[in-house]
Amino acid sequence: MASMKRPRLRGVQPRSGNSLELTFTNGQRYTLEMSDALKNHPGLAPLAKRKAFEGVVLGDGGWSVVWPDLDIQIGADTLLLDALAQAAPDENTRIFIQWRLRHRMTLEQAAEALGVSARSISRYSSGQEVVPRTLALACLGWESLGQRAA
Repeated sequence: MASMKRPRLRGVQPRSGNSLELTFTNGQRYTLEMSDALKNHPGLAPLAKRKAFEGVVLGDGGWSVVWPDLDIQIGADTLLLDALAQAAPDENTRIFIQWRLRHRMTLEQAAEALGVSARSISRYSSGQEVVPRTLALACLGWESLGQRAA
């Protein structure tokens, strides 16, 4: 199977509030609002301070964004999935992408969990194909079963 190309950033700019403007090497451009992430991930809490976003730079040749003074780094793949979830055209796509993010699943892991091909997962994740309602429900069911077993 051909390997999927990982997302890489060409540029990052702080925007008003807790937002970043992300430009990927393939030309995709997103504004990512990060207020929820700052509340839900304790490691990102220092970014909530006034003007903290102004210290952002590209790291690792575009594979991440970094706040060197705060010792915080976020991978380009995570940022892309977050941006795609925020820009999702419908609730099913949002459910699916957020499920992948919550469980930090690769294409192959998500494909195995949901019983579909990695190619389908890639198309759903990138927005090339609409996520069927049944797949979004499968994500929610997968979580529900996992939580009961824990």
